[in-house]
Amino acid sequence: MADFDLFVIGAGSGGVRAARVASSYGARVAIAEEHKVGGTCVIRGCVPKKLLVYGAHFAEDLDDAAMFGWDVPEKRFDWAVLRDNVLSEVGRLEGAYTETLTNHDVTIFKERATLTGPNSVQLASGKTITADKILIATGARPLMPELLGIEHAISSNETFHLEKLPKRIIIAGGGYIANEFAGIFHQFGSHVTLVNRTDVLLRGYDQQVVDRLLQISIRKGIEFKFHATIEAIEKQDDGSLHVRMTGCDDIHTDQILFAVGRQPNTEGLGCDAAGVDVGEKGEIKVDADNRTNVPSIFAVGDVTNRVQLTPVAIREGQAFADTFFGKKPHQVDYDCIPSAVFSHPPLAGVGMTEGQARNRLGTVKTFTSDFRPMKNVLAGRNERSLYKLVLDGETDRVVGVHMIGPDAPEIMQAAAIAVKARLKKSDFDATVALHPTMSEELVLMR
Repeated sequence: MADFDLFVIGAGSGGVRAARVASSYGARVAIAEEHKVGGTCVIRGCVPKKLLVYGAHFAEDLDDAAMFGWDVPEKRFDWAVLRDNVLSEVGRLEGAYTETLTNHDVTIFKERATLTGPNSVQLASGKTITADKILIATGARPLMPELLGIEHAISSNETFHLEKLPKRIIIAGGGYIANEFAGIFHQFGSHVTLVNRTDVLLRGYDQQVVDRLLQISIRKGIEFKFHATIEAIEKQDDGSLHVRMTGCDDIHTDQILFAVGRQPNTEGLGCDAAGVDVGEKGEIKVDADNRTNVPSIFAVGDVTNRVQLTPVAIREGQAFADTFFGKKPHQVDYDCIPSAVFSHPPLAGVGMTEGQARNRLGTVKTFTSDFRPMKNVLAGRNERSLYKLVLDGETDRVVGVHMIGPDAPEIMQAAAIAVKARLKKSDFDATVALHPTMSEELVLMR
């Protein structure tokens, strides 16, 4: 008899959900985590980053307050206060996640575990444990390029622990992490230069919305260097960095943040010993039921490199536990997954972009609302929002919703339901507007 019915490697969002649900079905479950319970999202990703985003918003809110009658005599930001408060909240959440596992009778091993066979793992302490099923949920980590002086750069992981804010920072990358931290550091007072090897930002988001973010970001003072790459980093005697560039002039800065992708955590995991197939990017290959080529070994979350989003990992962990321990077989539906970029201002989207719709459907209709939010008008802030509906030209079904503006991610969750439900433009038109709100623009487009 195996030591456990299920052994989970990695206590991130997907692993914790799978462990908790499987245990609730009566399975004997253990989980191993070498860092902190909670994974990337809770410890060094979505949660602490969103708290920094909230903190950054006050920079403009305090400026706008004067037009609303508030006297703010002095605006002073203390990075250490925000940093320490965020880390304290992260610690609280780690405790909450650990308590959740403990309350569901999940055995926790706070050490690294590696595969040694189809039904066995070895802990860092040397102990071997057997299990009927093994779930790999080790997530992913920031990809750091191999170049001279890379030891002087940081990834998103280290941003939450900086001793002080840099006066100047280079952010390498064009994805959501790069653009989010560009907005955060800019609002905190750093001079931000975003370096991208192509001229494409936020691949996968609607181009019209992305163009609006670029316009606003440039107007705010964020610099962009397109078709440029970092060749080497040299630390100067005064602690600053000289960055040798290709595609633009060399840059002097105080900090460099690389946000150029994420690498699945499979190195040294023992996949070879267990016979688990791994893809070219290090990802664990799985089928629709999250099963690898080894029948007793499964994987969920970022380590599979399917959709690297926390809610998707949670859905995959839930589906795995329901299917193999709850006798409720089902698979994750990857259609119409909403996503957001917590930039300044934020943007969000669900379904097909206009470009994707034209390629897949041929005939497409679009409706847009380009407006200045009421708060911005009174504050004297010339920053416009953009909402966009993408329709199947033959059926008038709304196949995509895309927006940029204040609270766009909060609004998008409800809009995603409409797209998932395959509603038509006439359903939007028949809905009474909620006035005065920004969201009413979704049902007023004609």
